[in-house]
Amino acid sequence: MTRSLQAVAYRRPSTLESSAGERRLGLETAQGATPMGVQDHPRFFAGFLTSPQVASAGLLAVADVAAARYYRRQLPASLDPVVTGNGDRLRFESFSGCCGVYARLDVLRPGLDGGEVGHGTTNVDVNNPLREALSRIGSDDPLHLRVGPDELAVTTSGGPVVEKKVPLPDRWLRGFAEAQVIAAGFDLRAELPAAEAVRFLRALPRGGGRGASAGPGWVVPAGRTLRPTTRPVPGAVCLPGPERLTALRRVLRHATALRVYGPAAAGATAAAGAWEAVLPGMRLTLTLSPDASRGFSGEGGVLDALATDEAAEDAELISVLLAWEPRIDVTGLAASSGLTAERVRAALVRLGTSGRVGYDPAEAAYFHRELPYDAERVERHNPRLRAARTLVGTGAVALDGALGTVTAQDGHVHRVRDEAGVLSCSCPWWGKYRGGRGPCKHALAVRMVRRGGAAVEQGRTRVDGGVR
Repeated sequence: MTRSLQAVAYRRPSTLESSAGERRLGLETAQGATPMGVQDHPRFFAGFLTSPQVASAGLLAVADVAAARYYRRQLPASLDPVVTGNGDRLRFESFSGCCGVYARLDVLRPGLDGGEVGHGTTNVDVNNPLREALSRIGSDDPLHLRVGPDELAVTTSGGPVVEKKVPLPDRWLRGFAEAQVIAAGFDLRAELPAAEAVRFLRALPRGGGRGASAGPGWVVPAGRTLRPTTRPVPGAVCLPGPERLTALRRVLRHATALRVYGPAAAGATAAAGAWEAVLPGMRLTLTLSPDASRGFSGEGGVLDALATDEAAEDAELISVLLAWEPRIDVTGLAASSGLTAERVRAALVRLGTSGRVGYDPAEAAYFHRELPYDAERVERHNPRLRAARTLVGTGAVALDGALGTVTAQDGHVHRVRDEAGVLSCSCPWWGKYRGGRGPCKHALAVRMVRRGGAAVEQGRTRVDGGVR
């Protein structure tokens, strides 16, 4: 797994201070993107939280996920959460170290009192002393929240006094992209009232030493609760690795409902799902990959968007029209850009590969953010995409109507068939996943050749590594 060190610099550590009966939570920001361009320490909000206990518990839950590994737990994991100001809300996001759990806390306008919410995205410092202080908040006395430096710090010319070097695996970057693609296919499957939500979540297993469940499980709505089932009966929702919902326990006593999102059950195949705790003025959502040992980074949902130059050109146009909207209007973007809604969605997927959009199942809408990652880096570290371009560049693909053949370097021929627009392949990889993790490299290469043009030209650039 490719890893790099990202320097995240802050002016000072985030703190929770109390003086003269007033509590002030100061969350320090790193360098981030704003409508005015890149700023060293942008400021997104200064005002009060209407439910301090709830917000503190939600922020701790996001930090829990950022510091956790639910698979191969002996390896370290730590990445500061990302905060986005969307004008009417603050979003705090994180990924687990194993890339299998994505967490997001949306603090909505009813959860904020006073002060305007800015626009932009950056990392926010959540250190251990701050975590301890937040866990001790025991009342809903007024709590002032500042996201970004205070006025004195803004006018100070001194450099940052706190710097963290965070190991940033490239698969985390791909995970942000894949999670939003998968979530865009979710629908609301169940909703539990508060009491049933507490009962259901407290009954879930906490996980064993290895942190991986023994195969997929499902739950089915039964009245006002969810009942476990051993098979995906109609209406069932996949619950892969239930121990990974542990972070929701942070907010259980504040939750007013629990909502479950996912795709329709399809056979016995495990599927991702999103679990949302509805809180006063905010929402906490955990999205789980199809298995505890299976990170989002390998799901392959973005490969088609990365392989087409049309989507790249469309994404460049759509990116100019984005303005940190909390809900991206696909129809409006189509009208403004002159593109079809389908091409706008493909462009949004492409933008998601560099962390520039996310997806919120609660509102069935994309939202704009700007993570400090670039799409080219995601492409470079996507092995299937690299391998497909090598196949194209070496002339290994031949087309014959609905059939395409791909000859690997070892001389083995793989046959790719087009069945109602879905490409299947004779290779072992396709036989194992049947399209459940995106196209194989052979199908992807055939699609590239069919599209022709610049996609073929790109494939002529040789990349490191062979084609198996």
